[in-house]
Amino acid sequence: MPRTPLSFTLNTLALAFLAGSAPSYAATAPVSCKLISAARLFDGNEVQFNKSVLVVGDKVKAVGDYASLSGQCATRYNLGDATILPGFIESHAHVTFQNVSKDKILEHGITTVQDTGGPLMPPQGGNGSLRLLSTGPILQAQGGYPLNVFTPDDTGGGFDKVGLAIAANATESQVRAVVQNLVAGGASAIKIALEPGGEAGAPWMMSHGHGDVPAAPWPILSQQQVAWIVSEAHNHGKRVLAHVGENAGFEIAYAAGVDMLAHMPCAALDANLLHSAVHDGMEFMTTIDTLASCGAGLYQNAHTVGHVYQEHAGEGLAFPMVYGSEIAHDNVPWGINGEELHLMLHMGSGDSIDFGDVLNVLRSATSAAAARLATGIPGLGTLSANAPADLIAVKGNALERFKLLEYPDLVMSGGKLVVNKFSPTR
Repeated sequence: MPRTPLSFTLNTLALAFLAGSAPSYAATAPVSCKLISAARLFDGNEVQFNKSVLVVGDKVKAVGDYASLSGQCATRYNLGDATILPGFIESHAHVTFQNVSKDKILEHGITTVQDTGGPLMPPQGGNGSLRLLSTGPILQAQGGYPLNVFTPDDTGGGFDKVGLAIAANATESQVRAVVQNLVAGGASAIKIALEPGGEAGAPWMMSHGHGDVPAAPWPILSQQQVAWIVSEAHNHGKRVLAHVGENAGFEIAYAAGVDMLAHMPCAALDANLLHSAVHDGMEFMTTIDTLASCGAGLYQNAHTVGHVYQEHAGEGLAFPMVYGSEIAHDNVPWGINGEELHLMLHMGSGDSIDFGDVLNVLRSATSAAAARLATGIPGLGTLSANAPADLIAVKGNALERFKLLEYPDLVMSGGKLVVNKFSPTR
């Protein structure tokens, strides 16, 4: 067999590189890896002790014992007396509308947020930046909340506004078309407002820079319109979230099949109706810390939700509270809110608190939150094989002190270290 001249081989290589393509056997850059170990690890579902997380590239490769994983990665962090958790998911935020720094939110332990209200944007971020999902503008009745409070004009606008008005005489096809357009634009869920106004202490009952707040009652969507919205959203695999502050809006939401309330309502709800809604699977973003000024009605509702859950948990009822702190408000942290977690624990636990209640609260901000968002991202909100490498760690026992979570010592997004106060070990 004739031998290929060396000069021909070198010329062939040179031409390949000049053409912008390397030979098929060209070396590829090694994929980065990190092995992170700590005394405690919450994997999004359960707590494990003295475990390690192996991160390869932008994914979690494995969770296991240090001895079995240490040979697979030379970059190792032994955090010692610390707690590792999945990055938290904030299900109720107004980041874009209020122009809050995404980097600050990420640095404080939130790796995924859902913006509820404001400009509609496709999903973004996730690899070293805040993963942001958007519901787009809040669907509301013409002349009602939120546009009657947050802007002087609700007659025009579109998907760049905090709200989108639906006329009282809008037809079924028109209402369904609004939902279809939101879904086509990347909406993670559909949010509606059923707010007639008047709840004492509610932040939306205070002036927002446009003069006096309009006198209640405010117009709200009809039950029929809400039923069309719910039906169309479900056709596209999307949940419907409702801003509800009192009983009239709650009755419409429950009767129309709304999936989740975007707040724990401010005014006390009918206890029997609330019991039925929780039993039937309605869920509640808490935002209790944000709405603390609402007073007794808010806390009464939260306690009722917690007691109904405890009463029926043995029948398979899922924990109905979803972690949401309403990031962008000035009275709550722009990151993980330890007080919100604390309130959820005490109000969702019934007459006594056990470790299962702690796990419920942590799941509500990680694995359970991800399941409700239905992003299609495998493993989001967990530390499991092939999950996104979104994780946080804090020095000490965060299972006993939620406050520690507000100041994470390590934050990773998609395998990239955003915050790291630990040194590698060898």
